[in-house]
Amino acid sequence: MDHAKGPLSGKIALVTGATGGIGTAICRQLAALGCSLGIHYAWDQDAALALLEEFKEDYVSVFGSKFVCYGADLGNYDEVRELHEHIVSLLGPPNILVNNAGTYAAKSGVDSVDAVPIEDFERTWRINCGSAYLLTQLCMPAMEGEGWGRVVFISSVAGITGGIIGPHYASSKSALHGLIHWLAMTYARKGVTVNGVAPALIEQTKMLPGTSEELAQKIPVGRLGTPDEVAETVLWMIKTSYVTNKVIAVDGGMFPQ
Repeated sequence: MDHAKGPLSGKIALVTGATGGIGTAICRQLAALGCSLGIHYAWDQDAALALLEEFKEDYVSVFGSKFVCYGADLGNYDEVRELHEHIVSLLGPPNILVNNAGTYAAKSGVDSVDAVPIEDFERTWRINCGSAYLLTQLCMPAMEGEGWGRVVFISSVAGITGGIIGPHYASSKSALHGLIHWLAMTYARKGVTVNGVAPALIEQTKMLPGTSEELAQKIPVGRLGTPDEVAETVLWMIKTSYVTNKVIAVDGGMFPQ
């Protein structure tokens, strides 16, 4: 059977945190362009399986794409390695990596550094930054060997401004920015681009510090952002080879850069 060719046909993407609002939107846009997908989830297996079935029904017959899902606790580095191994064994080595998964370890809106135990700080860092570093480390050799790769980190404006969640979250996200800059400079001539997206106040996410109506009044454009708008920024970074070493805020104009 002959299949249609999408702009990303033949590419293999691994998206972490794929069952959240932003992760799901990224997966849907990648799948619609012909990309094969490794769908990671932390605990919501039902949502991951529903996404898997949606993509199989909509895109396998069109593009011949392949889709798999796998659950892993990204705070456990052994499970991070197993996630990568599973995706490689079923799809092949990813040449698109979207490090999207994030947590704040059940501590949000704290007003004292004493409110975040070192154990919560460390677990937040391991999931938000450490696992992203490890997955990048695992995926990079294949990208470098192919001479083509895309790594996108989903950060937060908290990594730029400090935010309001807490020091554990802000520091884990700002650490991604230094990692992005080092990786981008190191691998730019090898065909691998590395970028970050820093969203703020996005609908259908679990980190909104208030109601949508209250928050919309604080945003210059007068509304919350959508997961699709974050995903479109990610797709731009994936499709454009001349964009690397950037962290782009998707925040409705809240913070000048």
